Amino acid sequence: MEITIQKIDEIIGRYEKSEESILAVLQDFQREFRYVPEEGMKRLAAILNVPESRIFAMGTFYKALSLEPRGKHTVKVCMGTACHLKGANQILEAIERGFNVKRNHTTKDRLFTIESVNCVGACAMAPVVVVDEDYHGHSRSSKVVDILKKDN
Repeated sequence: MEITIQKIDEIIGRYEKSEESILAVLQDFQREFRYVPEEGMKRLAAILNVPESRIFAMGTFYKALSLEPRGKHTVKVCMGTACHLKGANQILEAIERGFNVKRNHTTKDRLFTIESVNCVGACAMAPVVVVDEDYHGHSRSSKVVDILKKDN
């Protein structure tokens, strides 16, 4: 989705022009663009006549919002105790090498956003990699890159 002032204004226009609408607008930016673009935050600040720092503070406070473009697919590598003990770090390193991306960042082609997370609640299947909503239990670093390429 291309980011245009018209699309930004359309999203902002869905809401009352008040500070109470800031989070809802930022969430809609996230849904529409897969991240919260800087130009959207600046435009929102100007329209609402609030300091840009207030908008940026909200954009960075909430974990559900990202100020960096996100990938088409989100890959979460569980780093909880059970997963860690069964090789989650090696899995994460294999993904970083295989896709030339660092944890908590997005591949250059914007296909994958790689995240290390504290726990996905599937300890019995450790180590676990979650691709979008699909859980891959008993994962191995030697197979994870193939799984991601197949899921694409």
